[in-house]
Amino acid sequence: LAMQMKKNNLKRGLASLCIGGGQGMTMILENV
Repeated sequence: LAMQMKKNNLKRGLASLCIGGGQGMTMILENV
């Protein structure tokens, strides 16, 4: 995600991951 943000000159990115059993995780990156 970080490499694509840099390549496309994006300021923010969001990644989500399904763990299963009703659990999940989210990561928000900001290019500063």
